[in-house]
Parts: sequence; structure tokens; C-alpha cells
Amino acid sequence: MTPDDDPTTPAPVGGATRIVALARAAHRRRPRRRGPVLVGIDGPSGSGKSALAERVSAALDNAPVVRMDDLYPGWDGLAAAVPRLVRWVLSPAGRGRVPRYRRYDWHRGGYAEWRAVHRHRYLIVEGAGATTGRARGHYAVRVWVDADQDERMRRALLRDGDMFRPHWDRWARQEAALFGPDRTRRAAHVVVITSAGAAPGLMPPSLGPR
Repeated sequence: MTPDDDPTTPAPVGGATRIVALARAAHRRRPRRRGPVLVGIDGPSGSGKSALAERVSAALDNAPVVRMDDLYPGWDGLAAAVPRLVRWVLSPAGRGRVPRYRRYDWHRGGYAEWRAVHRHRYLIVEGAGATTGRARGHYAVRVWVDADQDERMRRALLRDGDMFRPHWDRWARQEAALFGPDRTRRAAHVVVITSAGAAPGLMPPSLGPR
């Protein structure tokens, strides 16, 4: 299991509905633009990004999903994956070219085969760091997904067992180092909170799809 693979977390319906509406609106506003409308789903491990991406993909006619899990070069590679994302996926997509990226093999500890992303009106990228740094400006819709830290950790340990505990701390330190200075959450168009009892989706009033 890799850092952002969190299938046990339910995706809030309201948050997904809002994201889909914004993506469709972005597509209507720029029908002649080359390349897909890009949707980035970001946030810390265990927050529910994977489940939300699947729901959004299904609502957008099974739009392809690129997972940051396939780009991180190992457990210390959170920040290092962002330039790869831009070079392999976001920049080519913005120029109307077919994105191709190398999948990281977590068992072998190295990059493996190249994968091509099939053409579609929409392309979703999900995973920690997806909308940070140089990647940010490529997206029409940026999403931040979060939950209480204890709940996120509970989900991760429920998913992977205690063997994930040392990796959790190691990964969390990288998330804090990246998200804090980057102010990733503040740059999101939609914030989705998956903690029990929380509102499913929030739209920062000063922001909209760009």
C-alpha cells in the first residue's frame, strides 16, 4: 500500500457534486482549448482523496485518473514527484499532447514501465502534492481534502496495520514541510472535509475555477 491509497474512506457526495459542476463549467467556458480540463485533488494521507477521485471520475464520464502514488520515488519522494508530474502529465496535457508517465514500483524500489493517459475532456490528478508549486497553475479546479489527524491515522492503520505506523510519521513530516509554505489549502477552489459529522464541501468565497 502506498501513501495516498485510501479506499476505506467514503467520498462525500456533496463535495463530489460541487467539483463535477465546476469542471463542467470550466469545459463550457473554453470549448476550443486544446487538452482536457484538469482537476487536482490534494490533501494529506488518509483524508479520502482516492475515493473522492473515483466518484468524480465516474460522474465525468469515467475521466482518467493519474495517481501521485505512481509518481513518488519512494517514501521520501513527496516533493520530488511534483516536477515529474508537471513534466510528464500536466504540461503535455495543456499542449494537447497525450501525457505519459513512468510508474514507480514500490516493491522493486524503482521506476518501471511508461503509461499513457487516454484522451478525454477531463483529467483528474489525485494525491498529496498534486496541486502544489509549479503544478498549481495548470488546474481548472483545485480541491483540498482533509480530516482530523487522528481519524486519518486511524484509517491508515486500519487499512495497512501497524507496519504503516513508522511510514506514517515519515510521510506526515514531508506533508507538513510541503503544504505549510505552499499554502496549498488556501489555493483550493473546493475544500472537502471527510471527518465524521463535518460538512462535505466548502467553497472559498474569493476563489473560483481559473
